[in-house]
Amino acid sequence: MRRSTPVTGTDLGDRLRAGFSRERLTALGTLVVLGLGAAVLARGLDADAVVAAVTSADPALLTVALGIYLLSWPVRGRRYGDVLAAMDRRCRTGFLTATVFASQTANLVVPARAGDGVRAYLLKDRRDVPYPPGVASLAVERAFDLVAIGALGGVALAFLLLTGRSPESGESVGTVAPSTALAAAAGIAAVAGVLSVATVAVARSDRRFGPGLRARVAGLGPDRSRLARVVDAAVRFGASVRVVAADPRRLGAVFLWSVLIWALDVLTAVLVLAALTGGVGGAVPTPTLLVVGTLAVSVGNLAKVLPLSQGGIGLYEAAFTGLVVSATGLPVETALAAAILDHALKNAVTLAGGGVAALALGVSPTAGPAGDGESTPPVQADGGSVAGDAGAGDAAGDTAPNAAGESESSHSGPSDF
Repeated sequence: MRRSTPVTGTDLGDRLRAGFSRERLTALGTLVVLGLGAAVLARGLDADAVVAAVTSADPALLTVALGIYLLSWPVRGRRYGDVLAAMDRRCRTGFLTATVFASQTANLVVPARAGDGVRAYLLKDRRDVPYPPGVASLAVERAFDLVAIGALGGVALAFLLLTGRSPESGESVGTVAPSTALAAAAGIAAVAGVLSVATVAVARSDRRFGPGLRARVAGLGPDRSRLARVVDAAVRFGASVRVVAADPRRLGAVFLWSVLIWALDVLTAVLVLAALTGGVGGAVPTPTLLVVGTLAVSVGNLAKVLPLSQGGIGLYEAAFTGLVVSATGLPVETALAAAILDHALKNAVTLAGGGVAALALGVSPTAGPAGDGESTPPVQADGGSVAGDAGAGDAAGDTAPNAAGESESSHSGPSDF
């Protein structure tokens, strides 16, 4: 008889990690969210009314909404250029817009936000930007997204409360009361704002964390070389974030671009809502439409921060619907139709733009990087640390040719954090 090999704690942990990868968990979360949504629809909503609302939407307003949302993408590329410029890396807005399109498309179709890795890889492969500053730029971008969304949502919530609109005046969505939806909106916006401000404050402080972290790892012994590489990558990451936070002019520019991006996103949603409610100034007064649209988009996108479903499908619609119903008293079916149309329109633009960007860049947004023998470091949903070799960027040259044959700055970047 064969003797069974005992399973150690390490083996069990490896098996669990292999069986419950982020990709599988994201796919499972998507199924769970969609299943719960279908259950709510079956219990308390008229599906035929939702379909009727979608098909009756004003096509002219939807076309304008599409154009408004398209305008936000070059702005995303321009903002990302400012983030990289603060790290002494300058790229053309057209190239950066294409990389943002490609990465966002990959985030929609590949689990676990693989698009972040795609963007870092494109910067490394096409502009010789090392992975640590490339990943740090993503974290900076995401932090400013949270600040802008939280700010817009907070302002909208303040206007909503000042107008005396009662949260109890709307219908309940499933088992969630309108007052609960507004309370959740306020809480999420407040947490996002506090965390983002705290991050910027730490980055702007005079304290240096890098030397202490490196010294502690060095004191653990020579067998901690892998940990040392991770810590070194984290220090370089923090140094890149600090560069942006320490420059008030650059900080203000990136914030203003972020507000503009999300204002265009909000305007898109407002036009979609108007297309379902009799046009601008129709069933819902225009000021209320603007305030509610802002709050719904803010909370919907903050809900997507939780990596529970692929592309935030289901989470965005639930948050958006809850806020619209609670603040306007519109039928749940109309609010859900608006949420579905808004999210579908934005995802369609992202997928189409990502396809064009992939053709222009000669890559597939769903394919992993290959060719240089160096793996792309994973980028966490919160812009977290990279489990890669921090020294990957040290061998990079001072310049890298762009598609037009011109050189673009690609320094080794800051290293003091």
